[in-house]
Amino acid sequence: MPVTWRTRFSPRPGLARVRGSWIAVAQIVVAATGAFLIGRYLLGHETPMIAATVSISSLGLARDARPRQVAETVVGMLTGILLSEALRLGVGSGWWQLAITLSVTMLVARFLSPSPAFAIAAAIQAAIAMILPVAPVPFTRLLDGVIGGVLAVVVTALLPRNPAAAALRDARAFFAGFDAAAARLVTGARRGDRLRAERGLEKARGLQPALDAWRTSLESGLSIARISPFLRGRRAELDRQARILHAMDLAMRNLRVVGRRIVYVVEDRQPRTVPGEVLAEIARAATLVGASLDDIAQEPIARESLLAIARRLDPAAMLPGESLGEQALLSSLRPLVVDLLVATGMPPAEARAAIPRI
Repeated sequence: MPVTWRTRFSPRPGLARVRGSWIAVAQIVVAATGAFLIGRYLLGHETPMIAATVSISSLGLARDARPRQVAETVVGMLTGILLSEALRLGVGSGWWQLAITLSVTMLVARFLSPSPAFAIAAAIQAAIAMILPVAPVPFTRLLDGVIGGVLAVVVTALLPRNPAAAALRDARAFFAGFDAAAARLVTGARRGDRLRAERGLEKARGLQPALDAWRTSLESGLSIARISPFLRGRRAELDRQARILHAMDLAMRNLRVVGRRIVYVVEDRQPRTVPGEVLAEIARAATLVGASLDDIAQEPIARESLLAIARRLDPAAMLPGESLGEQALLSSLRPLVVDLLVATGMPPAEARAAIPRI
């Protein structure tokens, strides 16, 4: 396919990043500006730069903006400022004092927290506090840092990012990958095509990053919803997503088991029509589970579809006289159906009871 300059320099990725970051940018602008105004005009500090930098650094543009994460970053920066101000009182300021300050700050930060980001945040603020001119009153910059950190946490609660939208976007990406992997495995089983089956297994193994992104945005959203008065109405929706995510994590793992079984069984290049058709039905039901994230009315439809599959998942009855390998393939679909039933809201015990005993 020819590649033109318009393709190479497409503005769409940049516009997508801007669209996804505007709330985070607004948070940073409000927090940093507010911290500067409080430090400059309310407290009379001549250069409250640290108040603004703490706000900017603690919020950031990262997807994980849960209040605890913001608070931990703030504590790290305040640790660096405190140590820098204390050491400046004892040894003064200069190049070798900067080296000592950075060494002490990073060692103390590593002792206090296992997070490397905590130590780096502390070191950055310690360096800024040490390099800036001496403040008229000791520990003034620590107060600026406290102001910036408090405003960062307050803005996280009062001007929250849209956690439900971010989690929903990541959930859709995961289900799209799940559907693609299942479709390849279905084709491999129906045609006895080992290459298609291997590609489906590869796609199933590659679902972990999408699931991790969904989990990160969902946990961030739940954390924000617990403290934000504007997002309490979204907690039920986010809790339902958390239940679906947990079940789909298990379903993803079982899809890999199914994929490995298909790759093994179709080694003889013979089509496995019955298991392929059953897996296709399961994949369609999984699509309904994904659709239920946007429309909860799809949830009972997905549950009934899965129950219809579960009630006849008896390998001996569906594949009389077939090889043990093919019956084992059909048996490997049973845990996958149970996980998807749990994703629709069915209790695990009831989901397991829906499968015939063998």
